[in-house]
Amino acid sequence: MSIDALAATDNSAATALSEAEIFDAHQGGKLSIASTVPLSNKRDLSIAYTPGVAEVSRAIHAKPELARTLTWAQRLVVVVSDGTAVLGLGNIGASASLPVMEGKSALFKTFGDLDSIPLVLNTTDVDEIVETLVRLRPSFGAVNLEDISAPRCFELEEKLIEALDCPVMHDDQHGTAVVALAALTNAAKVTGRGLESLRVVVSGAGAAGIAVAEILLAAGITDVVLLDSRGVINSARKDLAADTASKKADIAGRSNPRGLEGGPAEALAGADVFIGVSSSKLDEEHLKLMNQDAIVFALSNPDPEVLPEVAVKYAAVVATGRSDFPNQINNVLAFPGIFRGALDAGARRITPAMKLAAAYAIADLAAEDLSADYIVPSPLDPRVAPAVTAAVAAAVEAE
Repeated sequence: MSIDALAATDNSAATALSEAEIFDAHQGGKLSIASTVPLSNKRDLSIAYTPGVAEVSRAIHAKPELARTLTWAQRLVVVVSDGTAVLGLGNIGASASLPVMEGKSALFKTFGDLDSIPLVLNTTDVDEIVETLVRLRPSFGAVNLEDISAPRCFELEEKLIEALDCPVMHDDQHGTAVVALAALTNAAKVTGRGLESLRVVVSGAGAAGIAVAEILLAAGITDVVLLDSRGVINSARKDLAADTASKKADIAGRSNPRGLEGGPAEALAGADVFIGVSSSKLDEEHLKLMNQDAIVFALSNPDPEVLPEVAVKYAAVVATGRSDFPNQINNVLAFPGIFRGALDAGARRITPAMKLAAAYAIADLAAEDLSADYIVPSPLDPRVAPAVTAAVAAAVEAE
């Protein structure tokens, strides 16, 4: 189904799903392989397979760079998971994660026109995963890491970026961050604020939370405060001082410029923005502590940190991760175009500049019709992936 056809479907149907409908749709999986060449006679077989294919193999052997154009590998994204942090289900293992990864591969094809296959691994050892993907490198062109638990996901992404000569991105981190920045850029405009002046509180210091903080800092927002289960993250915390190599310790040294301590109440007093990327609930009393015309992104799924009907009592702009409320912060706005742009431009890395370019491209698409209930385009908007692709490719050329 094309994106245009998807956009024309009734979104309300998603609220009336039956178990039978869901399981019927997943029978036999959600992916298949189709040939791009005819195979209807002996001549077709001779061209696509033996003896003709031997000529292509000889050519690639003589000039390995020809594999980029004579195979599908350069346009193939592998969606890799070990099943340790799947949706809201937690560590359910590789096999149980496969339906989710099949779905992600389907999204790559539908929204980015990129071939993709899921690759779920029966190991949680970072080095084993790296070794596996290094050995498989001739078979693919990019790696989308998915549903891998923190803090292992940070180490895995960093090691793969160093080990592989192709784009690698953990979408749970960076896809969320890119769309959150796009939404916040427009929410600031709706409320008449400058992006750099915002005081932002990020609840959750796992994969998504730290990535959101990183991209906000890169975008020029200086007052970013993170919360984890122990409260405000700051350089004085003894548990962070004991592990100076951790991502939390690193971000503690670059965030919280006012040196706040305590919990949600202390963090949210006088804050402009709340971004929730954890399972923690946001108390209504804490919302009252925020500045007037606050911005609340309650992104935990399926249960937001605070329900929109409560948040709107105090906030001028409210977003969630759900499709049944306005302003859905959905990773599908970002990752198909980011990978497509990186591959189109021949990039070996996905850089911070490329992520910023993607965020601003998404924000620009909603700018013309901007309102409190429309700060990002719909995930089904057919303009999104091409716009992000072009912006990312341009960022590659500029670097």
